[in-house]
Parts: sequence; C-alpha cells; structure tokens
Amino acid sequence: MLERFRSAVTAVLSPIARLLLRLGVSPDAVTLVGTLGVCTGALVFFPQGRLLAGVLFITAFVFSDLLDGHMARSSGRVSKFGAFWDSTLDRFGDGAIFIGLALYFAWEEPSKLYLVLSLVCLLMGAITSYARSRGETLGFDVKVGIAERADRLVLILVMTGLSAIFDQPILLYVALWVLAVASTITVGQRVWVVRKQAQAEVAAQASS
Repeated sequence: MLERFRSAVTAVLSPIARLLLRLGVSPDAVTLVGTLGVCTGALVFFPQGRLLAGVLFITAFVFSDLLDGHMARSSGRVSKFGAFWDSTLDRFGDGAIFIGLALYFAWEEPSKLYLVLSLVCLLMGAITSYARSRGETLGFDVKVGIAERADRLVLILVMTGLSAIFDQPILLYVALWVLAVASTITVGQRVWVVRKQAQAEVAAQASS
C-alpha cells in the first residue's frame, strides 16, 4: 500500500524502523498494530460523526504499511508469510473504513443512498484486490485498472477529511460516487485483461 510514496517517506521511516528492530519488534507485529489502528479510527470515530478525527487517526497508522515493509527488507525478514499477512490485514483496514462510513450514514447522517454507496465501494474494492490476486496466481498479468488500492485509500481519506474541515458533505458524496464507479470499472478491466490472456494462451496451445 502507498508504494508510490515510498521514496518520499523513507528518510523518516528508516530511523523508526531501526529503533523498532533494536527493540525486538517484528515487521508482522507492526502490520498488526497498524491494522488495528486503522480499524479503530474507522469504526470508533466515523460512526460518531467525528470524520476529521477518524481521518487523522487512520492516517497516523496507514504509514505502518510502509514501515513494516521497510523493516522486513532492512532486517532480511522478507517472507511469503509476511506478504500474505500484510495483504490479508489490508483487507480488514479497507473494509473497516467503508463500514465506518456506512455506519455514519446509518446513524449520524442518515442516507440510504450513501450507505449503499459505501457498501458498494467496500464490495468492489474487495473484488478488485481479489481479481488481481487470483489472476496472478493463475499466471496472468493483472496490473491494470484506474482505481488501484492506494488511489482508493488516498481519495476517500482526503475527501472525507476535507468534507469535515470545510463542512462540505458534497466532497464525501462525490468521492463515494467516483470510487464506486472507478472500482467497478477496474474490476471490469481486470476481468477483460485476464480473459484476453487466457484466450491467447488457449490459442497458443491449439496452434502448437
């Protein structure tokens, strides 16, 4: 997650990573703490209508996803389980953010439309990630789509925060519409790419 920001934050993360490693903290533990922080921020603050506090709390823990990777690489602890653990917990964090928003629209700012849109974003985001994972497991290149995970995360956090700062709910509404549409398109793109590669593979086998 947030791979595009790695070079910009490495200088800040490096001393923190070294300190944690000296204290005996494992990268997997950092991943877990980061996920718990994201889930707490989303499920405690958002349903209460405290959107800005939730965004700030979540953001503080989001960067743990860069920190754990940096710790793993610098300590030589990169492993298949670590990659699996990181990806699995990412799903919890993503889900918590949109569940928190759905609860916000159910309790604090009642709106059936935006409650449903929050759940659509949750569903399509999960399918987007699964489509890539499953496709790559089958040997296909599925690195396509207009709404990668980092894009979705940054957009929803930034727009939720701005909507709270400027008291402009329309910003959050727009973000949910954009994410719902973009995530759905991304799923379609990934299905299409896998289908084309699978057809080409069958054609190559038939001609050989």
